[in-house]
Parts: sequence; structure tokens; C-alpha cells
Amino acid sequence: MMCMWSRWWETFHEYQYHHKHELSGAILTLLITIITAAAALWWLRQYRKSTPPLPPGPAGLPLVGYLPFLGQNLHRDFSRLASLYGPIYKLWLGKKLCVVISSPSLLKQVVRDQDTVFANRDPVVSMTVASYGGNDIAFAPYGPVWKKLRKIFVGKMLSNNVVDNLYGLRRKAVKESVSRIYGAGIGTPVDVGSFAMLTAVNSVLTMLCGASSVKGEEGDAVNLAELRKASAELVVLFGKPNVSDLFPWLAWLDIQGIAKETRKVRRVFEVMIDSAIEKTKKAVKEKGTGGDESKDFVQFLFDLHEHGDDETSITMPQLKAMLMDIVVGGTDTTTTMVEWTMAELLKHPEAMRKVQEELTQVVGLTNMVEESHLSELTYLNAVVKETFRLHPPLPFLIPRCPSQSTTVGGYYIPKDFVTL
Repeated sequence: MMCMWSRWWETFHEYQYHHKHELSGAILTLLITIITAAAALWWLRQYRKSTPPLPPGPAGLPLVGYLPFLGQNLHRDFSRLASLYGPIYKLWLGKKLCVVISSPSLLKQVVRDQDTVFANRDPVVSMTVASYGGNDIAFAPYGPVWKKLRKIFVGKMLSNNVVDNLYGLRRKAVKESVSRIYGAGIGTPVDVGSFAMLTAVNSVLTMLCGASSVKGEEGDAVNLAELRKASAELVVLFGKPNVSDLFPWLAWLDIQGIAKETRKVRRVFEVMIDSAIEKTKKAVKEKGTGGDESKDFVQFLFDLHEHGDDETSITMPQLKAMLMDIVVGGTDTTTTMVEWTMAELLKHPEAMRKVQEELTQVVGLTNMVEESHLSELTYLNAVVKETFRLHPPLPFLIPRCPSQSTTVGGYYIPKDFVTL
């Protein structure tokens, strides 16, 4: 009997000991869980207090976001949304979350106050293809390579000495275009778009390679109609919504064929650029290289490609991409604005009369307009600026992506959000 009691007591004592330890372990686990949850809630509350909210905006639909509700005129749709949500708002475009800014004061925060943060661009497929993989100034990511390209372009190619030394070539191109109009006879209809395109292309090409290539010379002609069509198509491809941009994992399929079409259009410019490079190679081999001030743009870039050091050397894709920036940026938008300016002046005869009177007073009837006259043509400058306001050549700035999370207008903008 005593033995039975002893065993029972030992079993009870052992059960009580283990039960007590299990209970202590459970209590300790519960306490740790409660403390962790409280700390997480406290941190989340503090984080919400210190981090501004995201901009307001429409919810959209799963997967496609707000895409089904947008029409062909995006600038009008965005203006309508701004009237509902304010000067800064967000919306989903496919799998991309975009922030749209329409206020000049907020835009100043992006392009001036935080220019370094928003220096990167949104690498859409068409622009990447046109710039040879983002090797130009417009689409290269902010960093040492971009700084080198910008220093070469702004500090060297567009220095005052170089631009002044190329003035004679620009003047000659403009004079030849004006002579064509006079040669056609007074009263002959003029295609302002073609005239502006011809003048812009010839002016750019003379600075690129020292001689115009749109003259109809045998073996050296560029089809102006084809070049103008290619410029217009490229601008359309830049602004066209692309499934590959909205859903990056589908980019390899090129469902809409935009990458293929961009390569085709790029080839039109590439033929002209390759011809200029070959001429430069031949000229350098025959005459050697001169000082920087005496070089045209292709000679300057080709010299950096062949003989540049670690700080100034550029690759052939970078060379071609920078020339593409000059050709496309200096022709299509210029042509568009000349057409719109003439259209507005023809629509407003009184403004046309004031422009003519100013030209007569500043330049004279028997003289040619020189670049030195431009600062004195106050009314004409005002007309051009008003035309830019009424008919911007591009309705949006090139989309930007912040390299780090930041704040604009009191709202939180996470890293890599597309900013329009």
C-alpha cells in the first residue's frame, strides 16, 4: 500500500512539475507575441506619422488599372482627373503606378529643386531602341556615363566658340532655302511644313558633317519626304501606349511590334548618320584633324571615339545615339512649331502685320535676318512663345523616375514611380 502511495505521489509531482513548466513556456511565448505586436504597431504608427501619404487618385481595375478609362487624348483625360483629384495624383497604368503633376509650382520641385533625384527617365521600349539601348543624353541613367555625355555635348560641342564657328554653315542653309522660295516665283503656293523641314535638316546636317545632304546630288541625297515621315512616325511611336511598357514581362513578345517598327524608322536616320561618319573617316584620313573649334559635330565625336581617354572616350552606339538626339530633336519639333506659328499668323492678320513692321524696323527690307537680330525681335519672340503655349510640340515632358523615395507637394513619391 505504501509503495502504491509512493508511486502515485511521484507521478503527481512529476506531472505538476512538467505542467508548471509548460504553463510557464506558454505564458512566456504569449508575452513575447504581445510585446512584438505592440512594437510593430508602435513602429507602424510612427512610420505613418513620419511618412507623408501617397497622392490621391482613381482606383482603377485589377491588372489593367485605369487604362480602360483613358482615351486617345491623354492630356485632356489627365486634365479632367486633375480637376477631380488636384494638381498631383496617382493612377495605375497596367502594372505601372504613375504620378501625374500638372501644377507649375510642383513641377518646379521636380525639374529644378530635386532635379538630381528625378534625373532618370522611364525606359520605354521605343525610346530605348531609338537611342541604341539608352546610350544618349535624354534616356541614359543618371551617373558617370551620363555626366560624361552631357559634358561633351554641352561643354564641348555646343560651346560658344564651336557654335559661332558653325554660324556660316547655318546661314548658308537658311539662305539656300529662302532662295528656293524666291526662285519658285511670287504667288506660288508654299508647303510651309516641307520648307521648314528642308531648312531644319540642312541646317542640322551642315553642323553635323559640314555639308548639306538634302540637295539632290547624285549618291548623296536624302529623301526629304521619307525623312519627314520617319520623324513623324518616331514621335508617334514615342507616345504610343505599349503593352511591353505596361507589362514588362511581356516585352520579349513585342506584341504590338513597336520595337520592330522603331528599328525600321531608326534605319532612315541611320543611313544619313552612317554616311556622315564615313565622310568624316575619309576626311580625317586625307587631311587629319584640326582644333576643336574647326570641327563639325561628327568630326568631334569621331575623334573622341578613336582617340579619347578614359574620361572622354565614347562608344559607337553612344556616338550614333547623340547624333540621333541632334537630328530628331532639331528637325521634327522645329518643323512643327514653324507650321503652327505661320498658321496662327495667317489666322490673325493684325499680329502678322505687327511682325512684318517689326522685321522692317529691326532688319530692313533689303537685309537678311541674322541670328544677332533675334534678341531685338521682341514681338516675334512673343508670338513664338504664345504658339508654344497653344500648340506644344509634345504635350508631356519625358517621364521621369526618382532614384530614391522623396516628397513632392506634401505627398510621398516612392522610388522608381513613373512621374509625368
